[in-house]
Amino acid sequence: MRKHITLLLVCCCTLLSAQTTSYKFDFSGKKKAKEGYILVTPETLYTPERGYGYDFVGQQSTVNGQQSTVNSAEHHNSEFIIHNSQYFSVDVPDGNYRVNVVVGNRRKAGVTTLRGESRRLFYERVATKKGEYKTCSFTINKRNTLIEGTEHVRIKDREKGKLNWDDKLTIEVNGPAPQIMEMTIERVDDVPTIFLCGNSTVVDQDNEPWASWGQMITRFFDENVCFANYAESGETAVTFIGAKRLKKLLTQVKPGDYIVVEFGHNDQKRKGVGDGAFYSFMYNMKIFVDEARRRGATPILVTPTQRRSFNAEGKITDTHLDYPEATRFLANREGVHLIDLHAMTRVLYEAMGPEASKGAFVHYPANTYPGQAKPLADNTHFNPYGAYQISKCIIEGMKKLDLDILKSLRADYVPYDPAHPDDRAAFQWDDSRFVEVLKPDGN
Repeated sequence: MRKHITLLLVCCCTLLSAQTTSYKFDFSGKKKAKEGYILVTPETLYTPERGYGYDFVGQQSTVNGQQSTVNSAEHHNSEFIIHNSQYFSVDVPDGNYRVNVVVGNRRKAGVTTLRGESRRLFYERVATKKGEYKTCSFTINKRNTLIEGTEHVRIKDREKGKLNWDDKLTIEVNGPAPQIMEMTIERVDDVPTIFLCGNSTVVDQDNEPWASWGQMITRFFDENVCFANYAESGETAVTFIGAKRLKKLLTQVKPGDYIVVEFGHNDQKRKGVGDGAFYSFMYNMKIFVDEARRRGATPILVTPTQRRSFNAEGKITDTHLDYPEATRFLANREGVHLIDLHAMTRVLYEAMGPEASKGAFVHYPANTYPGQAKPLADNTHFNPYGAYQISKCIIEGMKKLDLDILKSLRADYVPYDPAHPDDRAAFQWDDSRFVEVLKPDGN
């Protein structure tokens, strides 16, 4: 009998552990953890058995033949100092999680950047004086590929290493002098979620120097909303649905959420029977609208971003055929919210001009990044600065729609005019450890 009771207790403990949705971690470097917290040391490395810890520590990663090592954490002055670009992972079920990170150090000043999953930006360069502590709060979405039973999202080979599609919630701590004292993670189900559907101009890009607006917009909102970015490079409206990305998304959506949809870049290349802006494209875009409304969510259509395509007069030439107009037509016909990013990015790039606009895209001389033997000159995909500007365009589009979620804009957000972009020279970005010199799918 005692044996059966012991076995039952073990099974119950295992089940509770598997369902844990809140954690408290102490990074202070002290010998004893704060009450109710788990003590984290440099030896607290992630393993599936432990379910949490520093990830990618000392791991050799090869990107285009270039090997790089993610440094380990170290103790310093009796508190925990993290060398830039450290990753801390925790196994949690799918859902939204409120993360509170206390940054600072009692002996040194610090400057800390916080990102999550696949380089989603939440806080940039938070400065703390010696002995000063600040709490950074945000809500982050975590998901894996499982839909139900044995059914999974059909992700691409290049996505299989993405931090967005696994069982772990991963927080990246970065910055010139990154320091944290504690971190709490707790499941939350009562915040509106903004689901993002789209292609390489929207996706969470994993590697430097690529970036998209979907991973920058998170920086401007507080912990009372959550963004879930389902976009992927190379996708069209129909392939997004065919890969079951939308089906997975719909298992998570609830009344009061938003589904934001931006396609057109890759759709215009489809030349099969029935393809076209006012044919299959509009049909498939309407599926997003109908599925959102069926579940009490608000659909928002976004026209595709312009490419960097200047004519001799220094004006942007349209390269998306009828796809922006088809998006506008569908939004008007169905009474759907529309953000005309196509129009705003025309203004943005022309304000920058033909030469300076290269600074918003992946244009870099050879050897700027490890393994980059040739220059990079991509006129579709943004670098972090460009993605940052586009995310502000999206927010201004939201403001025109007077969305409820705007009450969660952070106090430091400054109204933005694409005709007057931010100074490129003043923009600061803390590179992550991972670099990719091959361009994302799509163009």
